[in-house]
Amino acid sequence: MLTVSPGRAETPAAAVLPALAADISQTSVSGISSGAYMAGQFQIAHARIVSGAAIIAGGPYGCAESAFADVMSGPGVAFLNLSKAINGCMLNALAVWGVPDPELLAEKTRKLAGAGRIDPLSSLVGDRVYLFSGRNDHTVVPAIVKAAYEYYQRIGLPDGNLVYVSETPAGHAFVTDSEGLACDATGKPYVVDCDYDQAGEVLRHIYGTLQPRVATPAGSFLEFDQRPFLEGLTNHGMEKRGVAYVPPACADGTATCRVHIAFHGCAQNRAAAGDSFIRQSGYANWADANAFVILFPEAASSPVNPQGCWDWWGYTGNDYLTRDAPQIESVYRMLQQLEKPRS
Repeated sequence: MLTVSPGRAETPAAAVLPALAADISQTSVSGISSGAYMAGQFQIAHARIVSGAAIIAGGPYGCAESAFADVMSGPGVAFLNLSKAINGCMLNALAVWGVPDPELLAEKTRKLAGAGRIDPLSSLVGDRVYLFSGRNDHTVVPAIVKAAYEYYQRIGLPDGNLVYVSETPAGHAFVTDSEGLACDATGKPYVVDCDYDQAGEVLRHIYGTLQPRVATPAGSFLEFDQRPFLEGLTNHGMEKRGVAYVPPACADGTATCRVHIAFHGCAQNRAAAGDSFIRQSGYANWADANAFVILFPEAASSPVNPQGCWDWWGYTGNDYLTRDAPQIESVYRMLQQLEKPRS
């Protein structure tokens, strides 16, 4: 049994991520902003084990990759990608030049799958995907999220597996029914109160009918050491610590638990915005009654990534879209740890 005090987001020393015999074959992912792009990247790289994704204020897979990515290497590629990312994959300022192009991105995905660098697309087409754009989001504008919806259609997901929510007057933020800033706000901690339970809507869309959420989570917010999952990975851009929410039934083994991975956005890791995303998103409230471990991995701020964004433009290297991406690999190792039998 875990020995972490209930309700604590921080511990004096980082713990070891526990082996919980979790069922990672039903993993789901979500993210906001850069975390939305990373959620899509992780889903597509590991489609065999991911059953659904939520893309909140993010665009289509591979959107930021420049035309020179296949013929260049090194920091120059990431610089070119970043310019395209901001102008074409956030602000929609390159629409006249066909950026983003869902069909072109779908074709690139097919090529990566054919080369074995991501899981087969046959493992992806049954996924359920939730997409969200706030009406007052001027950071990643609604047209970009709509392009992500079209991308999923182009790679073969049926319309019945997709939902696109675009009428909520939210800013650039994760949306809740009672926590955070005013609904139309954009600013730290990027959690807003729009009288809309986004965590519940995400999980219900992916998994179907769920038991009602609890008012107060009874499990543990476990701060764990991410460094064991970074061994052998260079230029990974990961923080030393992450957080996992572990419900009582997952901690004591009375339930076989699934895992939901929630990726923070830029300037939303704990170093920048505290633990508001972890505590106020609402995921933990749904976890107790439905046997979910909620994994909150963390990316780090650095000179090349000052806002602590997840890598969706290549600052960790040219493999950032594939299973070989250091951030994707490190989070996958966390899942493998949660899957291990209890000792």
